[in-house]
Amino acid sequence: MAKKSFNMSMIGNILQVSTNELDSYLKDSSLLEKRIFDNESGDQNLTDIEKAWHGIVFLLTGKDWDESNESLARILFSGQLIDEEQDFGYGPAHYLTPDQVINLNERISQVVIGDLKQRFDPKKMTELEIYPMIWDEGDDAFDYLSEYFEILKKTYSEAAMKKNAIITFLS
Repeated sequence: MAKKSFNMSMIGNILQVSTNELDSYLKDSSLLEKRIFDNESGDQNLTDIEKAWHGIVFLLTGKDWDESNESLARILFSGQLIDEEQDFGYGPAHYLTPDQVINLNERISQVVIGDLKQRFDPKKMTELEIYPMIWDEGDDAFDYLSEYFEILKKTYSEAAMKKNAIITFLS
C-alpha cells in the first residue's frame, strides 16, 4: 500500500450557504474563492473542524474516506464538486443541497458518542493512516474526535433548520 503524504495542517471546513449562494457559486466558482480567501473578519457561517475530519469519517463509516461508499462519508465528501479545477489547498469544494443536508442531518442526529466509541480502533486507524495520526493517544484522541463530531452535528442541525446548503473543503 502506497504511503499517503499528509501535510500537518489539513483542516476540514463546513460552510453553510443559502440555495441562491450555492447556485451563484456553481455558476461562478471564483465567487466562492473570493468569499473564502478575502474574508479577513471571519465568516460566521464557516465552521472549522480542525484535523478531525478524517477520524470522524472513519468513526461514522469504519473506513478511510476515499474507500468508503457509505453515505455518511458524504457529510464531508459528497462527490458533488463546485468546480473540479478549483483547489482550496487539498482539492475542490464539495456541496450538498438543502434536501441532502436535511437527510444527512436526520441520520447523524441519531448517532451518539457511544456509537462512535465502539468504532474507535486506534490500531486500524493507524494501519489505514487516518489523519492526523494521533491514535496512540487513546482516549484523548477519541475525545478530540467526539468534540468536533458534536460541532459538526450542531452545524448540520442549524443548516437543516435554516434549509441551507453545505459546502465542504480541506484547506
